[in-house]
Amino acid sequence: MGRLLTFSTDLQSNLLKTWLRRVHLILALASALFLVNLSVTGAFLVFGKDIQAWVNPQYWSVSYGKGNSEQSVPLPVSEITKHLSQTSASSIVFIEHHESPFRAWQIRLADSSYVSINQYSGEVLLRYQYDETFYGFMMAWHRWLLYTDGDARPLALLPPLASLILCIELLLGFYLWVRTKHRLKRLKVKWNAKNKVRLMQLHNVLGVYSLIPLFLISFSGLAFYFKDATQQIVETLALSQIQTPKQIVIPHSMLIEQQQKTSQAARLHTYRLDKAVASAEAALSDAWVYRVYLPQSEQDPVKLRMRMPAESHAYSYSWSNPYTGDVIDSFDASQTSLATRVWNFKYSFHIGSFIALPIKFIWLFLSLLPAFFVGSGIYIFLKRRVKRSAKFKSPAKAT
Repeated sequence: MGRLLTFSTDLQSNLLKTWLRRVHLILALASALFLVNLSVTGAFLVFGKDIQAWVNPQYWSVSYGKGNSEQSVPLPVSEITKHLSQTSASSIVFIEHHESPFRAWQIRLADSSYVSINQYSGEVLLRYQYDETFYGFMMAWHRWLLYTDGDARPLALLPPLASLILCIELLLGFYLWVRTKHRLKRLKVKWNAKNKVRLMQLHNVLGVYSLIPLFLISFSGLAFYFKDATQQIVETLALSQIQTPKQIVIPHSMLIEQQQKTSQAARLHTYRLDKAVASAEAALSDAWVYRVYLPQSEQDPVKLRMRMPAESHAYSYSWSNPYTGDVIDSFDASQTSLATRVWNFKYSFHIGSFIALPIKFIWLFLSLLPAFFVGSGIYIFLKRRVKRSAKFKSPAKAT
């Protein structure tokens, strides 16, 4: 009776393993192209901006130093706006700084175009649409497969679905490995073995060792599309709520007569921009300024998006009154709940931009693994089919 129960249990286990293998294979085949797309474009995006600056330094790089022909102090915001207003009728949405003093600042305009500007001289280096650059093109390919219909992106759901499938595939693959006998002994690669065996071992070993980081990279990618669902998961696991900065507007009592002028160009003459930026920056004195958002209406403040020393990316904010230059409020994201800090870390983690440069090289390797898993998995599947068909044919030849 005991042997019968053992046999029945083993049979059920083998049937489950066979069924899960088929699910693993079907999901991989169904999402193969999309997984390879995410893998390849993700690899390019890890160093996308660096590649862009290396190929066309005249658009993205600036001279920096203390010589007569070079400057070491960026122009005030008011001067940058004056230089740009002479060549563009569109209002400025934000001015984005770069950590490196050798990289040009980027300006987003209200007409959705961008300007690359030399922050030391005010010279416009390039006017462009975001998806016309190498980085923007790769980002559009990575996130919505390049296809747009006006403002809509009909295919934008497919990449996050592929990320979700990758999460499932990683868990299935790990379960199939755990269920095998002598699983720890299987975590090695015999380099002198046949191609099929070597690829199978590589598939298993890399899958097990990369499970946690690759799963989290995929999950953080899901957070950009399935925001509400992933936020709930983070809040549940972190046992706290995600905090966001409040919307700041300038009360009517703090406005001046010139507020009736509707265009940004007209209001610029009434702004005390440099004082407003300085006071907002002083509110979080230890922070690095990532972006300066200019007012788009009479009641909008000057908003600085900043990164505190304890942050991996800029999620702290400071607001000031553009008419008086006085600070209004600030939001220090480094002092928020655990859920907020985990949630804010998702972007830096997803692109490998934290701790130090070697992390980016590790992320480059990890980003290419899904393409390897797809390729090696399909190769192993085809080899098994060939072997199986050969087995069926061999008895026929013998008769």
